[in-house]
Amino acid sequence: MSSNRRKLLEILCVSTKLGLISFGGPVAHLGYFYEEYVKRRKWLDEQSYADLVALSHFLPGPASSQVGIGIGIMRGGLFGGLLSFIGFTLPSTVALIVFASLLEFVDVGQSGWLHGLKLVAVAIVAQAIWGMGQKLAPDRARVTIMVFAAAVALLWPTTISQVIIILLAGCAGLWWFSQQGLSASKAASTDLNATQTLLGGANNEPSKGKVPVDRGTAAIFLMFFVGLFIILPIVREWGATSFLFSMFDSFYRAGSLVFGGGHVVLPLLEREVIPHGWVSEEQFIAGYGATQAMPGPLFTFAAYLGAIAGGWKGAVIALIAIFLPAFLLIAGALPFWNVFRKMPRVQRALLGVNAAIVGILVAAFYNPIWTSSISSSQDFALALLLFMMLVFWKLPPWVVVLTGVIAGQIISWLY
Repeated sequence: MSSNRRKLLEILCVSTKLGLISFGGPVAHLGYFYEEYVKRRKWLDEQSYADLVALSHFLPGPASSQVGIGIGIMRGGLFGGLLSFIGFTLPSTVALIVFASLLEFVDVGQSGWLHGLKLVAVAIVAQAIWGMGQKLAPDRARVTIMVFAAAVALLWPTTISQVIIILLAGCAGLWWFSQQGLSASKAASTDLNATQTLLGGANNEPSKGKVPVDRGTAAIFLMFFVGLFIILPIVREWGATSFLFSMFDSFYRAGSLVFGGGHVVLPLLEREVIPHGWVSEEQFIAGYGATQAMPGPLFTFAAYLGAIAGGWKGAVIALIAIFLPAFLLIAGALPFWNVFRKMPRVQRALLGVNAAIVGILVAAFYNPIWTSSISSSQDFALALLLFMMLVFWKLPPWVVVLTGVIAGQIISWLY
């Protein structure tokens, strides 16, 4: 076996092992990656890893998956990045597709434990919006963009409205922040400094890690990402498209708009799949609960939803669509990162875009998350308790999920 094939096989095996044992969400995943890739195997140095983590937080998409893909690319080129993605996502994907198949024979119904899971979803999404709002909309200008984006998304809930909101927010960011000393790179620098502290204090100079992707190819990836984001909803809105095409568009946009980890994608997906009748509300919540118990990225929840809606074909389409933006962005941005994060125009536009994304999430949090879950004072009280456990007690998500399930069942017995 050639050295290149041996290297690619090693990438697949190591990433699959991590996909089997990486419980605990994105932050925990980054810890697993650091131990395996940096300390044990020394595939990249600490500074390169810190820079890669900073880049993954700067871009939309699943942060830990993007770091894994980036490590695969730096180790084995684009094919290495693909194998790293496959290995890390395959275990939970298979498990969730099997769970979706078994669910066909189980009547989840309107049980108390299921309603408890709905309230867990309210708390988790509220936590995500709370954290993102503090980071991405901390001043009057960005709060204004956020609120307008939320209002437009609520009043004009179509597939193309999100694209228009993002484009207008980018223009607003360019205009509004042109005379201010605000910089999108500050957020990335904060993430980078936090990571460097975690890693023992790497210096602040950009890493010189080799990226085996030329800038021409990287530019094509970035243009492909933007092109799909704009064209897919237009074709879907104004053309006769198939169910699988519509599903690809919905999951691609969800994967393109997420900052802050897998929990943030929940309201975006719920808003796409339930109104269209692809998945029932009960099936959605049951699958979300199952995903919490899986290792690997939370984005593999898309495979479960796709399997419910369209069998194995739907699972494949949904999984590819939701992760494709992450792959295109990390492969496209890696060669430009040191230059890209210093461009003032890009930074100003991203300030507006990031605030608008929080607004879109606020709209999705209200409808359908809040409207379908909170129907009594008991529901509101339990949701508040779960929110407190997540935000102020800092308890692991699985503890909050278990609490919600038990409390929901008890409430159903008492009321």
